Amino acid sequence: MRNKYLIIFSVNKIQGFDTWKKVHDGKNCAFLVHIVQSTKFLLEEMRSDDGWELFFCKVVDFCVTHEIDIPDMEQTYIMRGGRARRQPDHFTKERYFRVEIFRATIDTQLTELNLKFNEKVLGLLSISATLVPKNGFASFQASEICRMVEKYYPADFNKQERVGLENQLRHFVIDASNSDDLKNIATIVDLCQHLVASRRAGTFNLIDRLLRLLLTLPVSTASAERAFSTLKIIKTRLRNKMEDEFLSNSLLVKIEGEILEHYSYNDIISEFRALKERRVEF
Repeated sequence: MRNKYLIIFSVNKIQGFDTWKKVHDGKNCAFLVHIVQSTKFLLEEMRSDDGWELFFCKVVDFCVTHEIDIPDMEQTYIMRGGRARRQPDHFTKERYFRVEIFRATIDTQLTELNLKFNEKVLGLLSISATLVPKNGFASFQASEICRMVEKYYPADFNKQERVGLENQLRHFVIDASNSDDLKNIATIVDLCQHLVASRRAGTFNLIDRLLRLLLTLPVSTASAERAFSTLKIIKTRLRNKMEDEFLSNSLLVKIEGEILEHYSYNDIISEFRALKERRVEF
């Protein structure tokens, strides 16, 4: 069991979760693309035979340093749960840890990365990075952006609109490079908000549409998964006749708990009392 936890810890360490947190704030799309690619490469490298040997030597050193018993890896490992009858001959502990735990854990991480950061997501994130004015439009190519739009958003932009989008992008680069209020914008969110606040959204209406589509990019499904988990808690078998409005309000209270911490019971009572006159004074 100690070996299993050490393997999982090492894989998580490679992924660098402290860095992922910064990326999910949406402040560096280009960095996200590079770190996803490098993480996949490191996981594939670790999954190889050389990676296993290097990792196993580190595990042995750790066990020796902390006086942890090291099992005989050449002993036969007997699987549990009825799988012993189907296991191959000479199934050693070394093979069990290497195949059933070490590589299986890495394969799970790779599958999750490929699912959440597939070719479409990485391509659209690259577009996001080129549209940020603070990056200086170093790798900006209007034709490449329109090609990606045609590939991934065919239902949102027809052929005529894609031609118009390319023209708007060229005008936008000149405007953003010469405008003091635009050149320091560092995120797609701020750019979208500023276009609306400065009334440029009407002029660059197709760019505004593209930015809104990019902002809905499902980089992470953690919030959606938490919402479904909350739904299972609130709408149980005994509450299966709950109306939609009451269910929605209950989910809102649970999911947005951090916002509700700023409200007291007195605030809620005052709001309820102000809805209409009551016979009983609260």
